Amino acid sequence: MATVQQREAEQERGRQRRPAEPEWFAELGIGDGRPPIEVHAGGCYAAGKRRRPVVRDEARRLLASGVQACSHCQPDTAPGHPRLTRPAGPRQCGALTGPRPPAPPRLAPRVSLRSLPSGTGRP
Repeated sequence: MATVQQREAEQERGRQRRPAEPEWFAELGIGDGRPPIEVHAGGCYAAGKRRRPVVRDEARRLLASGVQACSHCQPDTAPGHPRLTRPAGPRQCGALTGPRPPAPPRLAPRVSLRSLPSGTGRP
């Protein structure tokens, strides 16, 4: 009983002493010098294991220099953070540049010889 209480107390102390999660971090590549490949907001579940915390200004510099923003947490559009202007394509801003192209024609379903009734196969 005492060991269970001691273990719970240690776990609680560990939770209290855990450092705060960074507000931003950069996911690092595997090449020479491990360049940053993606910027994430803190707490993003899609980040890889190779990462390092960065301050807001560095995250903004990385995004402005062309480093990709995570498509899941979207740190470049996170509320409460200064937005970076990213080039808006016609579908991102909701405007269409013209009429939509017609849908491609539907193909007939494939029929195999095995699906035909017996006696209608090859002679």
